Amino acid sequence: AKIQKAISGGSSSILSEALPTGTVSNMPWRKAGVTHPNNEIYIDIVEEIDAIVSVDGRVISSDVSGSIQAQSNLSGVPDLLLTFNDATLIDDCSFHPCVRYARFEKDKVVSFVPPDGPFELMRYRGRMNGDNGLHSNLAVGNMPIQVIPRVSYGKFGERGGGDVGGRISISLTARSISSLTYASSRKGPLVIEDVTVVIPFPKFVRTANLNVTTGRVIYDEAGKIAKWTIGKLDEKTRPQLNGSMVLEDGGEETMASSSASGKEQPPLFVNWKILLASVSGLNVSGLSVTGEHYKPYKGVRNITKSGTFQIRCH
Repeated sequence: AKIQKAISGGSSSILSEALPTGTVSNMPWRKAGVTHPNNEIYIDIVEEIDAIVSVDGRVISSDVSGSIQAQSNLSGVPDLLLTFNDATLIDDCSFHPCVRYARFEKDKVVSFVPPDGPFELMRYRGRMNGDNGLHSNLAVGNMPIQVIPRVSYGKFGERGGGDVGGRISISLTARSISSLTYASSRKGPLVIEDVTVVIPFPKFVRTANLNVTTGRVIYDEAGKIAKWTIGKLDEKTRPQLNGSMVLEDGGEETMASSSASGKEQPPLFVNWKILLASVSGLNVSGLSVTGEHYKPYKGVRNITKSGTFQIRCH
């Protein structure tokens, strides 16, 4: 009866009266007889920014997709209710089978009996505004990280009469004045974590000699791609990459052809993550656990991170 109520929310009309012994047959995502010495539930609201940014820092296009990731270590058959500060901030939702969809449609709350362990509770898109399809918070280009690439190919040396090659420089800056909404529990200055820059090079480049002021950079000669691992970035650090490129034999002709077609330098891809920050402003206003006698530990946080975050070089 307890399991039946947990699935249906109290209605017995949609369930058989008999459930197989030792199983939760109508909840295939939930094992029977789950026990944990410490009962805990963790909820992460993760929002990813897909963006194309011009060489001068202008946002050409952007999109925000979100997911709610959960880690459930709860004994028995707990019934959870998740509420938001403003459910109108989310759109185009999809849910784990454990969620009672009719309840969400009616009350805009997420009611569910969780699986045991890690799972994705739901996915959504940040609600869009404006005719250009950009998320309103990002339309002005207030990204939390600024990347400025400078890439050139040609003859370098005295009066441009030297060898044909390439030069590259990339600088990164953290920007605390951005469109993100920060949790009240966040203390101290902005810190961007897990920062990496992936730098693809054109086929006419044979090798690249790169130096960085922060972190480390590895160039893969076979794949013609460099990965610059920075780690943490704050407003006081201004990581810089500088380098030169040597071209393949015959690379000058290929370079000229690529330059004419606008394919001289592929875009950069930047990965990053900011804890306790949100693009949409969506926050959890409540998380209740019923159906069991214990009082679990509940942890909730927001994370904003890069999705496909592309920086054009020309």
